[in-house]
Amino acid sequence: MFADRAKIYVRSGKGGDGHVSFRREKYVPNGGPDGGDGGNGGSVIFEIDEGLNTLTDFRHIRKYCAQHGEEGGKKNCHGKNGQDIIIKVPLGTVIKEAESGKVITDMSGENRRYVLLRGGKGGNGNQHYATSTMQAPKYAQPGQPAKELELILELKVIADVGLVGFPNVGKSTFLSRVSNARPKIANYHFTTLNPNLGVVDLEDGGFVIADIPGLVEGAAEGKGLGHQFLRHIERTKVMIHVVDAASTEGRDPIEDIYAIDKELMAYQADIAKRPQVIAANKIDCILPGEDPVQKIKDEFEPKGVKVFPISAVTGEGIKELLYYVKNELAHLDDKPIVFEQEYDPEVEMPTDDLPFTVEYDAENDEYVVEGPKIEKMLGYTNLESEKGFAFFQKFMKENGILKMLEDLEIKEGDTVRMYGLKFDYYK
Repeated sequence: MFADRAKIYVRSGKGGDGHVSFRREKYVPNGGPDGGDGGNGGSVIFEIDEGLNTLTDFRHIRKYCAQHGEEGGKKNCHGKNGQDIIIKVPLGTVIKEAESGKVITDMSGENRRYVLLRGGKGGNGNQHYATSTMQAPKYAQPGQPAKELELILELKVIADVGLVGFPNVGKSTFLSRVSNARPKIANYHFTTLNPNLGVVDLEDGGFVIADIPGLVEGAAEGKGLGHQFLRHIERTKVMIHVVDAASTEGRDPIEDIYAIDKELMAYQADIAKRPQVIAANKIDCILPGEDPVQKIKDEFEPKGVKVFPISAVTGEGIKELLYYVKNELAHLDDKPIVFEQEYDPEVEMPTDDLPFTVEYDAENDEYVVEGPKIEKMLGYTNLESEKGFAFFQKFMKENGILKMLEDLEIKEGDTVRMYGLKFDYYK
């Protein structure tokens, strides 16, 4: 079955941790730090594959994880970088954040390759933290954590013109006559299951046309298959309403057009306002003495919607319709419709690669502040100088440490411990 929507889980690679080690050589009893940096984690990358036209593969594989970076080693050895994971998708795939439904990126136009989640940066080894006051740092930076997201993939076909209409009005026959598409055609009361694309070639250029299947009354609310396929209309610039002008199955073509318009408006009002043209099909079946096409013209042409009597079987009237549509497209913006980004994982998912904790140690009656961020700060700050101590106080305030201590109900004169250093707390 044609698949145009899928839900998947993706995760970037964690950065490798930096290493803590010291030179140990003959005659060098107190060698300096030589811990290597961790490798970067792999990224999650999406790429367009021209050979794909559905999202079927994502129904079988739903989890995609990049490789973690390796830990750094002794003797300044750098950890190996994690391998990226490259996910191939068909042209026109819109990638959304699953919970909010916001667009992350649209894989169409010039966007052929997109790095969705960058791998975590590898942590620095302890060699980076040696200072004049801390010559043997026993701390290395941990690698940045992996990022993970649940995504919705939606395939929205790339077409200039959309064919809409109820099942069995002749859309597939029309498409097969005017383009290179070869849809399966039969007198079914249900509907085509795939959005069929075709290229219409005219003497001075052409356009892409799509048969949008599944429209029935209530489609926008999920009845029938309509809600699965209405998304394929979203990129089209002109709509052709195909109706059975001869009422071969007893349907009223005017009521059908209003019903389709109602579904488009319910799904997305902007789509319903795009240029439209009516193809009054099956004129070869109209009985002598009847003129249903004139009734359709009287109803819709005063509203600015042009009506063309055609026969998809004999080809009558089709050329005039196609040139009218091409002329309409010529007056519209020729840029493809691309969905703008609404969710940026880089902004929405910040990572703090140097965390810290603030806790109360009841056994020693002390407040303990620890973590890589704290140790790093102590490594480059000279607390014995007035300027250095002022910087230390500012760091404590800006990082919210003072507030966290107050939330733990610290009182003046209580002791705060940080990696062997002890301070009395005063406001």
